[in-house]
Amino acid sequence: MSTVALPPLSDILASARVVSLPLAARFRGIETREALLFEGPQGWAEFSPFVEYADVEAATWLAGAIDFGWRPSPPAVRDLVAVNATMPAVAASEVPRILARYDGCRTVKVKVAEAGQTLADDVARVRAVREAMGPEGRVRVDANGAWNVDEAERAIHALAEFDLEYVEQPCAEVDELAELRERVGYLDIPIAADESVRKAADPLRVARAGAADLLVIKAQPLGGVHAAREIVAHAGLPAVVSSALDTSIGLSMGVALAASLPDLDYDCGLGTAALFTADVVASPLVARDGVLSLERPRPRSADLDRVEASEERRDWWMDRLRRCYALVEVTRG
Repeated sequence: MSTVALPPLSDILASARVVSLPLAARFRGIETREALLFEGPQGWAEFSPFVEYADVEAATWLAGAIDFGWRPSPPAVRDLVAVNATMPAVAASEVPRILARYDGCRTVKVKVAEAGQTLADDVARVRAVREAMGPEGRVRVDANGAWNVDEAERAIHALAEFDLEYVEQPCAEVDELAELRERVGYLDIPIAADESVRKAADPLRVARAGAADLLVIKAQPLGGVHAAREIVAHAGLPAVVSSALDTSIGLSMGVALAASLPDLDYDCGLGTAALFTADVVASPLVARDGVLSLERPRPRSADLDRVEASEERRDWWMDRLRRCYALVEVTRG
């Protein structure tokens, strides 16, 4: 697969801005989301690997951001992309408040297996979502690989009454996913792989092993829109395009990917701008009637000023950018 020529680091630094967005509810253990944005010839791009990720992994995210900023996106085959609501691991009583932030979404992804919580908490949360969505709504759960096989089997049995669309990354390892898929196959609840794709040395291994029924694809962690499309094409499995709690800039990368895929059978996890109380553009990329339109947000300087990170955090991200750029440079030869 061809790649865009690597621009000089100075070209990236010339427009680089570091932002910190507050969340409406704690998510993935954080209350604010940091990102580094920069502008290329094709528009603004986002570099936002989570702070705990090592540079080797984060460098792939940078390659994805550069691809989006300097390379034209693939042709779109659709103008609108249906998205799901995302339910953090909140108390069941908080479910209506979170769902109210989403307009017209027919699908909800519910976070489960949160550290410090119990299966009973998960059941209560999923029950509340199912009650709010009614029998026609679609409910999927995401464990982020937190269960072992026995725990996952027990949890899926406990949650099966809520007519799950699928279970995302119930276990961390590919072999575990394969075993679990055999154990619960009679329940007809599909298993989706996320971390086993985006954090794997071989993102196609999970598909070859028959360990998942569908793949959750995130453009930035996989090296960009074009690289992610290649993975979907070679995997031969249905894909759900998702985000990593991106700003509206990062979400537009996911929308570009989703809009370009020949088949898109599932609502995409690209509605997470609704979880922020501020964003990098005046009109955030949030769902209207359950869909996102194919657009590329362009932040104004004043928009970025409002969510600018502290000088200390800006320096941290700029240092990280330089280190990751050096790694990308090495991989390009």
